[in-house]
Amino acid sequence: MRIDCAVFALFLPTAALAQAPLSAIEWLGENAPQVRSGPVLLEPPVTKTALHPQIQVQPLRQLADPVGLVPASVTGLPEDLWRRSDATALATLIADVPVQDSPAMQTLLYTLLLSETRPPDGVRAEETLLLARLDRLMELGAVDPAQSLAEAAAPRKSPARFQRWFDAALLTGNEEATCAALHEAPHLKPDYDAQIYCDMRLGDWETAALTLEAAHALELLPPDRLALLDRLLSPEVFDDAPLLRAPDAPDPLTFRMFEDIGEPLPTAALPRAFATADLRDVAGWKAQVEAAERLTRIGALPPNRMLGLFTERSPAASGGIWDRITALQRFETALDHRSAEAVAKTLPPVWEAMQAAQLEVPFATLFASRLSDIVLDDPRARAIAWRVALLSPDYETAAQTPLGQGAADQFLAALALGDPGSVPAPGGRALAIADGFAEEPLLPQRIDGALADGRLGEAILIAMQYFDRGATGNPTDLTAALATFRSVGLEDIARRAALQVMLLERQG
Repeated sequence: MRIDCAVFALFLPTAALAQAPLSAIEWLGENAPQVRSGPVLLEPPVTKTALHPQIQVQPLRQLADPVGLVPASVTGLPEDLWRRSDATALATLIADVPVQDSPAMQTLLYTLLLSETRPPDGVRAEETLLLARLDRLMELGAVDPAQSLAEAAAPRKSPARFQRWFDAALLTGNEEATCAALHEAPHLKPDYDAQIYCDMRLGDWETAALTLEAAHALELLPPDRLALLDRLLSPEVFDDAPLLRAPDAPDPLTFRMFEDIGEPLPTAALPRAFATADLRDVAGWKAQVEAAERLTRIGALPPNRMLGLFTERSPAASGGIWDRITALQRFETALDHRSAEAVAKTLPPVWEAMQAAQLEVPFATLFASRLSDIVLDDPRARAIAWRVALLSPDYETAAQTPLGQGAADQFLAALALGDPGSVPAPGGRALAIADGFAEEPLLPQRIDGALADGRLGEAILIAMQYFDRGATGNPTDLTAALATFRSVGLEDIARRAALQVMLLERQG
């Protein structure tokens, strides 16, 4: 990821600016990530005068340790990204910034949330910002990163941190460590149901049973929770009992306890984070694939993980998701055989299937490179392949050979090369995009003020809000957002976001 601004420009090496971006979620899945080592500066900064520079001094004890999963050397983000902002304002922006319809904005948000950064100054600022980051990751469905971030942030430091860690671990099926921590420090979560559940998971059935008896006698828990715990600890007593009523809004602990008593709750109608539980082997293949689609669509799951599930076995039915699986498997088989005729035949149906599921960008990430090696004579297949390439990380290579001489194709090629103003804009949206790539554009006062104050992270989040409004019909906001991204060094994000606005049918 390539991020800097006028204030932070010296902190990025030239090589980083030419490097293809790496999603924070994808980076976490790498077995052996290539991380730059050593100093970030290529050479010492050189002064232009003989005057003594102004030096700001701050006691080291005031600097909180950076918290995150992806090093600044990978993301390019400065560790003090947030430090001049108000923590409460940041928490609101993090919770509200919309990324549903833009894979580029999803990538940017994950990078902001997972990068190693220091909190702003102020009482409880560290806690406020950390909880906001964890809550947004959970809302997006990025449960594994949320669990890892909570672990990296000393989850035993406060009950609120522990709660996020506990919830994420329950959904990933890795609750042993959280239960052990709760056993050692019950004050982190004094709820009796959590303590009973964890005692049981740790094999201390006697303590779990005694605590449950006390909860019954003293009415410490609601009747429905007591009934659930009764079945969890004494399943043989309830072999012929009717099923419990499914709760309308279960928390992760309730969800796991229903699963453990053999009455799993369907996740389709639950918040996105619960889909993570269906990625485990305990779920059926259809549930796993549906969960993978749901999470990949929001960028919470690397496309390769979804592909692995799509190709795990042959579908035994038709309709809906089975048709998408069939279409993708046939297309991949055609690619494997390097048959131009077969690719031309299978590409249109799989592309329509990916469009219907809003998985165009993950599909492009997976297949654009291999697809570019196939010479296609069929006009429709060739047009699809070119647009797939423009939605992939290799969009600049695709732009070297425009599909045709039409105004739309010429504009897309110029946009991919970062110079959309060099050709006529085929419409109002394209004109707004071209204006965003103009030299020295005027930024909105709110963003300009944030940048002037050194509130880089806040300025980026505000620009993301502008982008959402711009992508859905406000040309002025679209211009402002793209201009902001480019002014702070997010050239790749600006280009990919603009290409997605032009190419993804759900935009606007």
